[in-house]
Amino acid sequence: MSLTNSQYNSILRMYDEIRVKNRAIRDERLRSLYLKEPSLGKLDERISSQSVSCAKLMLAGDKTALDTLKKEIENCKKEKENILLSLGVNKDYLEMPYDCPDCRDTGFIGNQKCHCFKQKAIDILYQQTDLRRIIEEENFSTFDLSYYDNDETDTLTGISAYDNALHALSTCKDFTKNFEKTYENIFLCGNVGVGKTFLTHCIAAEILNQGHSVVYIGALKLFELFNNHIFSKDIDVSEEYDNIFTCDLLIIDDLGTEISSSATVSQLFSCLNDRIAGKRPTVISTNLSINRLEELYSERTTSRILSEYQVIKLLGSDIRLKKKFNQLIK
Repeated sequence: MSLTNSQYNSILRMYDEIRVKNRAIRDERLRSLYLKEPSLGKLDERISSQSVSCAKLMLAGDKTALDTLKKEIENCKKEKENILLSLGVNKDYLEMPYDCPDCRDTGFIGNQKCHCFKQKAIDILYQQTDLRRIIEEENFSTFDLSYYDNDETDTLTGISAYDNALHALSTCKDFTKNFEKTYENIFLCGNVGVGKTFLTHCIAAEILNQGHSVVYIGALKLFELFNNHIFSKDIDVSEEYDNIFTCDLLIIDDLGTEISSSATVSQLFSCLNDRIAGKRPTVISTNLSINRLEELYSERTTSRILSEYQVIKLLGSDIRLKKKFNQLIK
């Protein structure tokens, strides 16, 4: 995933700032603990002194010096852990803290960009600051089942809107819990205002918190991107387009609200099919019925979705209208 030079450098500066912040945290922990327990500092001095002595002995030809130093360091380490334990402090407390332990806040694992770097790049390219704000308010902890009534039932299955929402919530939670172990896709459908977008925000929040890259994109924006990719050679457009295929999780919200053409519909199939082949999960929300989905996006696209996605149909009345009504009667 490449970026413009300024974007790339801005991300590197972010990592510089993160490392400075975490180094300051570690230094403050060292300072406060060493003041409280001076013997910790003396152990460090002992290790330093032994290292100098070892270097001199090795230069003099002593082949056992290195093994002796290793044993001394190990003894000092155990003494340190015992002191920390007596102070009620975890043995890793004085280690460098990391925002991302996988890459140690460098942005790279070997020569490969870390997942945290990829997410920072996606945030820049898609300017997802608004999503970050939204998921602080809309997540699993704020999903309110009280908006779904037991007396509203599906005419075919007889299941109530409440029980159906409870099942949908459980399925979405399982999807996030098993994200790193099991490949799955979710297709959320139902009438306007029944909580589909809210659930996609819940999923996005959990997967982002796990440190994975997430592209959350409305169908209108997605099809504009498809169209621009076909007719534009702009490198930024190419970057955005590539991210749709390669991110850890793609969330397409409100499929069916866009203006499409045969070319962009073909692009949608290509995107979904490529992600299926690469076992990269996708979540789609839509107000469309299955029949309407087939009319707009072809039988092969609909077939691919029905065969590869968990289909969750939400029931009930428009929650936004219920919320407005509740506000009026307060």
